[in-house]
Amino acid sequence: MPNILFKRILFLIPLILLGCFVFGQEQSDVTFELKLSKEKLGINERLRVEFTMNKDGDNFNPPSFEGFKVVMGPSQSISSSWINGKRSFSKSYTYVLKPNRQGSFALGQATIEIEGNTYKTLSKNIVVTAAVDNPNAPKSADDVADESLHLVAEVSKASPYLNEAVTVVYKLYISPSISVTNFRPVDSPKYNNFWSQDIPVTKYNTNNGTYEGKPYRSVVLKRVVLYPQKTGKLDIEPLSLEIYVDVPTNRRDFFGGKIYTQASKTVSAGRRTLTVKSLPESGKPANFGGAVGEFNFSVSTSKTALNASESLQAIVEVTGKGNLKLFQLPEPDLPSALEVYEPEFGESVRTTVSGMQGKVSNNYTVVPSFRGKYPIPSISFSFFNPKTARYTTINSDEITINVMEGPADAAAINPATGGVAKIAVPTSEQFHFIKVTPNLTNIGANYFFGSNRFYALLFCPFLLIPLVIVYRKKLKKNAESIEGNRLKKANRLARKYLSTAKKELGDEDNFYVALEKGLHNYLKAKLKIETSDFSKEKITGLLNEKNVEIEHTESFIALLKNCEMARYSPFTDVQMQQDYHKASEVISLMDKQL
Repeated sequence: MPNILFKRILFLIPLILLGCFVFGQEQSDVTFELKLSKEKLGINERLRVEFTMNKDGDNFNPPSFEGFKVVMGPSQSISSSWINGKRSFSKSYTYVLKPNRQGSFALGQATIEIEGNTYKTLSKNIVVTAAVDNPNAPKSADDVADESLHLVAEVSKASPYLNEAVTVVYKLYISPSISVTNFRPVDSPKYNNFWSQDIPVTKYNTNNGTYEGKPYRSVVLKRVVLYPQKTGKLDIEPLSLEIYVDVPTNRRDFFGGKIYTQASKTVSAGRRTLTVKSLPESGKPANFGGAVGEFNFSVSTSKTALNASESLQAIVEVTGKGNLKLFQLPEPDLPSALEVYEPEFGESVRTTVSGMQGKVSNNYTVVPSFRGKYPIPSISFSFFNPKTARYTTINSDEITINVMEGPADAAAINPATGGVAKIAVPTSEQFHFIKVTPNLTNIGANYFFGSNRFYALLFCPFLLIPLVIVYRKKLKKNAESIEGNRLKKANRLARKYLSTAKKELGDEDNFYVALEKGLHNYLKAKLKIETSDFSKEKITGLLNEKNVEIEHTESFIALLKNCEMARYSPFTDVQMQQDYHKASEVISLMDKQL
């Protein structure tokens, strides 16, 4: 019996040792390694970092990559195969890094869990040197994006006159080897010292062309028309965009198609400088008001014949192409016998890539008081034409207003005598207004004292005392609620100017266009100004002159900035709702002060 037991033990020992060997070998077969494309690189190069393992694992944690920026990754790849009955497995996580600065950096350990055990890679040192020339090195996705994207600001005129239109078109040139998936503005220019108007790009159309002699596709991303407000050298700040692109790799999928990887690049159009020329002094008319462009000028009236106390419309109008929003219209010199009201400004201007074109006008309401003929003298309008580099003056026709019926003007001048006109009266009727036979009646011996009228007048004041008390209480009540009435009036005014914006809530583009127009119309109505002629700094100055509180002025300017930012950045429905309520509140508060 002992011999049998001993033999069984001897038989099991080799099996146990073989099992321990196999298990230990399986444990030792697990590998988790860090591989670098290079351990020394220039600051203008890219570093490829690959973490590989021969068995699948979970909870992979990369190092912090201190001193580097991750420009791509992690990208994951898995390969598995059977060769001669033996399974081969490999899995990797790959990163592409860009060095932030020169120096020596330690790439820390990465960790992963495989079959319940935690494995770590070894730390490695990387040296970053100055920029190097390495044309034969394989290009990363960011290298390809750098070479394939170019943002250019095309300026229509490098040396314009003061207040002459300059168009800036921002074009993105894209190599055919990549495709753009999205973009977002990083830094938008402010266009200081320019009056600016954006021309919305509603559709991004791609055109084939060349850039630096190579075939490229181009797309217009932004267009703006500028009118310089100062002479000398003026800088146009650069536009910066972050572009997201798909870059092809050298790998292919199962069907043989190229595998693409995504990269991002920040591109800038660069700073451009304009040399703005001043308008010539020679030949400048005395009535020149700053109009630059090509214009027509006219003065017309709705009627030329009417009766006294009726009204007519006198319209002073400028049409054409140029800085239509940046000059004042000439005023007519009407006879004093015509009552003239403040003009109503009219504007129908659209902005294209060549500048503003359309018409502006002042509509005067004129009411004659006396009959007669009244001339509206000719008015002159002068402008500078940048194409001919000369000034042009246009004179309107003289218009005569014939007032047919109405009272005669007592102050009318007699053209024959040069004095006051006189009315001839026949001699026989010189004293016809004097009555020589008075119509007198006898009132008798009635006395006022003690009569019914006497007592009625005596006690009437006492009867009026209760009415006076009630009236005074009513006045007091109205005085107490005057603040509430002002607030109601201000709120009605705010709703009037913001009604269109309220209808567009939820539609970001239309809402902020309507909100900005409502804010401008409010200032136009309250301050009698055309706010499109003013920058935010000038609007701030005008409100300060009107003693509007700084807090309210800053809130108003902040709303205008939000309207501008909405053209480039997405705004949520909550932000739109907040801006609408804020605009209503600011208009109400400002109106009480204005």
